[in-house]
Amino acid sequence: MSGRTVDAHTAAARRPDGKRGARVGVMGIELRRSAALGAAVITVVVGVGSLYVATGRWSTGWMALALAIREYLLLLWPLALAAGAWQGRREHRAKVGELFATTARPRAARMLPVLGTMALTLVVAYLVVTAAGIAWIVNTASYVPLLNFVVVTAVGALSLVAAAWLGLGVGRLLPALVTAPALAVGGVLLVFFSTVSTPERLAAAISPAHGSGGFHEYQTIDGRVSAALAISMITLAVTGLLLFVADGWRLRTMAVLPVLLGVGVATAILPTDRDVLTWPVDPVARELVCTDEAPTVCVSRVHANVLDTITPRAREGLAALAKLPDAPTVVHEDTRTIGYRQEQPAVQDEVVTIEVRIDKRGRLAHPDLVVLDVVRSLGVPYDYDCQNRNETVERAAAYWLIGREPRSDVGLVPGMIEEDPAITTGAKTLWQGLRALPEAEAVARVTAVRDAVRTCRDSEGLLSRSAR
Repeated sequence: MSGRTVDAHTAAARRPDGKRGARVGVMGIELRRSAALGAAVITVVVGVGSLYVATGRWSTGWMALALAIREYLLLLWPLALAAGAWQGRREHRAKVGELFATTARPRAARMLPVLGTMALTLVVAYLVVTAAGIAWIVNTASYVPLLNFVVVTAVGALSLVAAAWLGLGVGRLLPALVTAPALAVGGVLLVFFSTVSTPERLAAAISPAHGSGGFHEYQTIDGRVSAALAISMITLAVTGLLLFVADGWRLRTMAVLPVLLGVGVATAILPTDRDVLTWPVDPVARELVCTDEAPTVCVSRVHANVLDTITPRAREGLAALAKLPDAPTVVHEDTRTIGYRQEQPAVQDEVVTIEVRIDKRGRLAHPDLVVLDVVRSLGVPYDYDCQNRNETVERAAAYWLIGREPRSDVGLVPGMIEEDPAITTGAKTLWQGLRALPEAEAVARVTAVRDAVRTCRDSEGLLSRSAR
C-alpha cells in the first residue's frame, strides 16, 4: 500500500501541472507535427554551410561575422518565408478548417502555439549559426564590439521570425501547393533588389541584408539603421499574425496597415548620411594599437591580434628604407575606407601605411609581403591624384633596398592577375645596374627617385644616370 502511494506521489510530482504544463505539452506536440523543426534544421544547414564555404570573408572578427550572417539572409529569409507558408496551409491540407471553426476556442488562441513554435525554433537556429561562426574566430578575434554585435544579431533573428509569420499568413490566405515555392523565389528577389535598390533609405528600412556587404574591415551597422529595420520587421510580423488569425476579409484587408505604418516610421528615423546608411565605420575598431618600443608599428584595433606577427617584418622594411635620408620611422595600417565623403585619416610624412590582410583562419595573410609593402612606395604616401608614376623605376628601387631581385606582382600580390611583363623586365635591368654601382651612388639615385615621387615628377632615367 505504501509503495503504491509513493509511486503515485512520484508520478504526480513528475507530471506537468496547470496551464504551464499544458502550454509546454502543446508546444512539444506542435514542434513534432509542424514545419518549425524542419525550417530550423534547414536554416542551420544553409547558414553554417554558407559561412564555412567562405570563412575568409568574416574571419576578421565578431562584427564581420554578424554582417556575413545578415548577408546570408538573402537565402535564409526566403526559406523562413516559404516554411511559414507551408505551415500556414496545414488546415487546408488536412481539410479540418471547418471543423476547427465550430470549436468554442478562439482561433487566435489556437494559433499561438504555431506562432510561438515557429518563432522559437528559428531564433534558436539563427543563434546556432552564429555560435558556429564564433567557434571559428574565438581564439583570434580580440576586439569584441559586444553591444553592436548583439543588436545586429538580434535584428537578424527578428527578421526570420517576421518572414515566417508573414509566410503563415500568406499560406493560410492562399493555401495552394505552389504558394511556398513561389514565396521562396519572391523572397530572394525581394531581399536582393531591396538591398541594392535606390533610394538607399527605403532599402535600409525594409531589407534585412542591407549594409551587410563587407566593404571595409571596420564596418558596422548604425544603431538607428538597426532600430528602423527592427520596427519594419516587428510590424511585418504583426501583419503576418493578423493574416494568420483573421476570420474575415475586413481584418485581413486591415492587416496591411501595420507594415505600411512601420515602414513609414522606419524611413523617418533613418539617418540621412549615405555613408552611415551603407558602410558606417566603427571608430573604435579603426583606432590604432601600437607597439611600446621603437620603431613603432601600429595596426587597427580589429587587427590587434596580428600586431606581434607583423612587427618584425614591418621593422625589417623600415630598416631597408633607413638607407635613404629622411626615411620614415613608423609603420601604420592604412585605415582609409570607401565612402561618398572623402574624409580620411591624415598620413604623416614620417609614417608608412600598409594594408593588413587577414587569412581565413583570422591570422596574418601573406606575411612575406609585409617587407615589400613597407618599401614599395619608397616611404612616400600614395597620391591617387598623381598620374606621373613609373612602376618600372619604383620597383627596381624598392627591390634594391630590400636586396632582392625584382619579380612580377602576379602571383605575389593578392588580386593581381595580370601586368605588363615589360615592367618586371625593365626593373631587373635597372636593378642590376644599381647593384653594379658603389653604395653611395646607388643610394643617391634611389633617393632621387623617392624625391621625384614625393613631388609627382617623372622618375624616368633617374636610376640610369648619375644623381651627383
